Amino acid sequence: MTHENEASLDVTALTDQYRADLKKYQDRESEYIKTTNQLESTKQIVINMSTTIRELKTQNDNFQAEIARLREEIQLLEMQIKK
Repeated sequence: MTHENEASLDVTALTDQYRADLKKYQDRESEYIKTTNQLESTKQIVINMSTTIRELKTQNDNFQAEIARLREEIQLLEMQIKK
């Protein structure tokens, strides 16, 4: 084998290794982007759910206060009826 053939094989081997390494890097980069997008989507879902939970808690507190007010009104009406 001549020196030119050996050099050509070395370049070919290096090129093949570079392509394999580049493919691995691209696959890892793609997985990173996919994971980042999933994380951001999950984060947004959690933010939305937290907002909804706060709103529902406020509504529940308001309903509880209204129920207490109505119970007091019922008691007053019952007292008036007994008189």
